Amino acid sequence: MADGFEQMVDEALSFFAKLEKNNTKDWFEPHKAHYKEAIAGPAGFFSDLMAEDIARITGKPHSPKVFRIYRDVRFSKDKTPLNTHLHIMWSPADKDPLAPSWFWGLSKDYFILGMGVMGLQGEHLTRYRAFVDSWGDSLQEALDAAADTGAEISDWGPEPLKRVPKPYNQDHPHGDLLKRKALAMSGPMPANWRDTGLIKATVSRINTLMPVWKVFDSHL
Repeated sequence: MADGFEQMVDEALSFFAKLEKNNTKDWFEPHKAHYKEAIAGPAGFFSDLMAEDIARITGKPHSPKVFRIYRDVRFSKDKTPLNTHLHIMWSPADKDPLAPSWFWGLSKDYFILGMGVMGLQGEHLTRYRAFVDSWGDSLQEALDAAADTGAEISDWGPEPLKRVPKPYNQDHPHGDLLKRKALAMSGPMPANWRDTGLIKATVSRINTLMPVWKVFDSHL
């Protein structure tokens, strides 16, 4: 049954459609109170509730974060000041850069739940590559299982390398995974989310990605 968060989704999509046509601080200021009450507030409540469910499913505490509507335009050619999407992340409380995080995203173009490790550099990237080299078969099996539920490897994060990095052979059986500097799987929210409720639907998608999470958690 519905849990009330469908109103948050509908309000967000309606608000972002208007914002996309009027993406200025002058337009946003008189609408800020509505955004906070109808979208940001419920999103914070939803993120707290889901943090409890993620902790229950994974056995590890996670900290929720609702991303700000204000864009960081310092290094972007696009200077529009506001985001036209709602993003939420749940990160493991242990702060290990290689501990996978969960991500929920809503916009006019997508409604997804994802999980993975992002933006790997230095020793963490080295550790990821060693993980792929040793546990690539198990990882690929888990990725394939998630793909069977409609999930796919996300293109968010840094661009993959053109070639398999040294010291690994160019014909490495998991060369495509070795080329990556981030690895996340994401899938659309279940089509019946309005009937089941947003929380149950999100939990359902989390469960489809758990085989990948377990390989990460056990070996990465």
